[in-house]
Amino acid sequence: MSASDQLIPVVVSRVVEVNSIIKRFEFKHIHGNELPAFSGGAHIVVEMLDGPTKRKNAYSLMSSPFDRDQYAISVRRDDNGRGGSKFMHEKVEPGLRMNISAPVNLFALDLRARKHLMIAGGIGITPFIAQMTQASSLGVPFELHYAARSASQAAYMDSLQDRFGDHVRCYCDDAGGGPDLTALLSDQPLGTHVYVCGPKGMIEAVVQTATDLGWPAAHIHFEHFLSPPVGKAFSVHLAKAGIDITVGPEQSLLEAIEASGTPVKCLCRGGACGQCETKVVTCDGDIAHNDHWLDDDQRASKQFIMPCVSRFSGKRLELDL
Repeated sequence: MSASDQLIPVVVSRVVEVNSIIKRFEFKHIHGNELPAFSGGAHIVVEMLDGPTKRKNAYSLMSSPFDRDQYAISVRRDDNGRGGSKFMHEKVEPGLRMNISAPVNLFALDLRARKHLMIAGGIGITPFIAQMTQASSLGVPFELHYAARSASQAAYMDSLQDRFGDHVRCYCDDAGGGPDLTALLSDQPLGTHVYVCGPKGMIEAVVQTATDLGWPAAHIHFEHFLSPPVGKAFSVHLAKAGIDITVGPEQSLLEAIEASGTPVKCLCRGGACGQCETKVVTCDGDIAHNDHWLDDDQRASKQFIMPCVSRFSGKRLELDL
């Protein structure tokens, strides 16, 4: 059983409308117990029971790593997604009992770094809030560069500047755009590590710029959990279990496998950690790979699939499960 399957019963203690598209949700243990410890950059998986549909989405923890009485996450509403964010925005209210996973950290601060350079875009700000709290407490040098489409959509921008002062620099697309990445990444002391979370284009730009400037790969960190895409329903045969399952239009392959009672290792549920990599026995059709894990050769071979974010179209897909 993976850490993300070790469910913790919680109650929603508070819901805050941050802006027109983002809400913050706070959870306390249902029995008042302390919640598991975590470090900045960690995420939890939230289980959502929407009638007959069970969804599990990963969200970064933004609360203080030094406060184990409650957890906090922020959720950006996406009306074109599978329905998880809509469920959170429309149906989750204070007093609701839910299940969450224990924290998992795939985006931790490297404590060997002499300085932490953080670059956030949009809702990608959330893991950095906990990281800055941690770095500030430890007295470790850090700075955040936070870009958003507009001030009205820049969640927590004002409060972060109030809390962390000159450590935080903000940019809005409607007021001149984001930071000059070449200038920013060229002017850092030796031993700096860079962390980026946000839209795919921002992550790619930061990673490519840092690489071109000669940054060691071990000093470049990024987090980009993908939401499983929607699509047409498809059938899959699980060879070891000896069963056929159907993946619904708004259901991930991973969720369908779990619903069948077949165990699958997973941590991020967003195509980043590699834990759910599964061997393909037969593929008569096309796999829509949507992960950050497999390389081009593995995708072309049709011998591997990441069930958390990938879909299938064709006559037959058989997995080694």
